[in-house]
Amino acid sequence: MSVQGAVTADAMGRVRREISIQRLLEWAFADECAQVDFEDAGTLVQGYGHAGNAYRMVQRGALGCRIDGGGMSYPDPDADLVASAVATLPVGCGGRRMAVWIAELSRKRMVPDAFVGVEPRCEPKGWKVNQFGRRAETESLGVEIDTSGLRPRRHDVRVCPVVYRPDGSQVAAARRNYLLWWSALAELRMTFEIHKNLSRWVVGQTMPPMTPLEKEYCVSELPPLDKVPAPPIAPGR
Repeated sequence: MSVQGAVTADAMGRVRREISIQRLLEWAFADECAQVDFEDAGTLVQGYGHAGNAYRMVQRGALGCRIDGGGMSYPDPDADLVASAVATLPVGCGGRRMAVWIAELSRKRMVPDAFVGVEPRCEPKGWKVNQFGRRAETESLGVEIDTSGLRPRRHDVRVCPVVYRPDGSQVAAARRNYLLWWSALAELRMTFEIHKNLSRWVVGQTMPPMTPLEKEYCVSELPPLDKVPAPPIAPGR
């Protein structure tokens, strides 16, 4: 995947390419395999600009010898800066939990699922699984006596409780999580726009859509019961 944009040069003569904050995160975590390290010296203090490969080289130089590696190269210094910025997200933007989530999504080149265009489905409230397969759970409404024959017969009247999934609370939670993720990306974009400390990239104004909703979900849009296939019901005993 190409993440390169327009080439620009700053006042110091550095030639950098424009990139969106989402592509920058994907480049750092998916391409450069950067890691979010909450114990790094640069993430234990306010700010993040001084920790990276140079800091590690200084610490190893203090040992007076070269440490043999295991065949893994270090990430690009800009990727280290990105990972440090993600690790120091403020609590108002989700803190460490959001940092881990952003890193995981960026490695997979994914965005949070906002349930765009999702259609609620009518499903049994619960299932029973045994050696014969899976069957919907049922509840008894009581016993009905049938006196139409020669002998009265007792029938256990059972119904299958159903639910709609995803329901309104699940859709609302998914969209709140998407907005929190979007807000964290906006915070990171503004941080790099202010500091301008990346040597290869200039973070542009491009952001993921804030509300990627193709169709609003509300309770009034639930399909009528007569148009929903009936779930399997266990026979009465």
